[in-house]
Amino acid sequence: MALPLRIMAQPTPKEMNENQQFDVIIVGGSYSGLAAGMALGRALRRVLIVDSGLPCNRQTPYSHNFITQDGVPPQLIASKARIQVERYASVEYKHGLVTEVTSGDDGFNVQVDSASVYTAKKLVFATGVRDVMPDIPGFAECWGISVLHCPYCHGYEVRDEVTGVLGNGDKAFELVRLISNWTKDLTLFTNGPSTLTAEQTAKLSEHHIRIVETEVAELVHAGGYAERIHFKDGSASAIHTLYAMPAFEQHCALPQQLGCALTDEGYLNVDVQQRTSTPGIYACGDNTTRLRTVANAVATGTTAGMMLNKELIAEEF
Repeated sequence: MALPLRIMAQPTPKEMNENQQFDVIIVGGSYSGLAAGMALGRALRRVLIVDSGLPCNRQTPYSHNFITQDGVPPQLIASKARIQVERYASVEYKHGLVTEVTSGDDGFNVQVDSASVYTAKKLVFATGVRDVMPDIPGFAECWGISVLHCPYCHGYEVRDEVTGVLGNGDKAFELVRLISNWTKDLTLFTNGPSTLTAEQTAKLSEHHIRIVETEVAELVHAGGYAERIHFKDGSASAIHTLYAMPAFEQHCALPQQLGCALTDEGYLNVDVQQRTSTPGIYACGDNTTRLRTVANAVATGTTAGMMLNKELIAEEF
């Protein structure tokens, strides 16, 4: 016996338009974006989270220094967070890339994948940053695995190991001083003539920290785990862990196109409520601060969601 055909009512143009309208659109659905989405969902706001699926820590095997989640792979933290956020009926998640944002009469028009256009009263940019890798073979493959940026995130796991710092000048000196808390087998690789001051050089020598000025040719590794640094003069040095602070750029240029100011360091300039310099636009996570930890991304995302909802209430009440 044939089952009766179920005819689904087609949405009216008005309903289709309403389905494209949100209180807030969050660009970026990693830790900070999801945290902002949860805060807004719990505040009964209609939210769209758009994410392209490229978190900056996608190579990192484990996340640390995040209470209740210490030692958990970051992808599992994000996937669990997404499941929890999507339990709130007013929050939608869309995989895609935001390609254009324009200001409209009622807020902002957001284009996703050069096709769908959504509108929102407010925006949150949780788009992170993109690290600019040095032209050293093997460096990018080791990034987040054995080439590290943060001892608070990963230093305990590589404590007392043969460790290097790749850098030069004042920033390198400060990083070496920091890393010396986790290991005494430490070498600074300046990748060319040292630009340390005489006082800085003497201080490193006092703490038995070696300085190697030979230019680096390659970082030899096995599956992202560093083994040796090869130099351009043919010599080599065994290495287990290498800390570095490569240059970075904003992962998304849209905030700047919308007038959001940057700090001198290149982060989106936000106040304590995570508001940017452009009215109606908030930002959170790694694109706003040098404190690049999952815990801090979650904290700033929650703050952005709470403060944005407070702003909406003030406008509506």
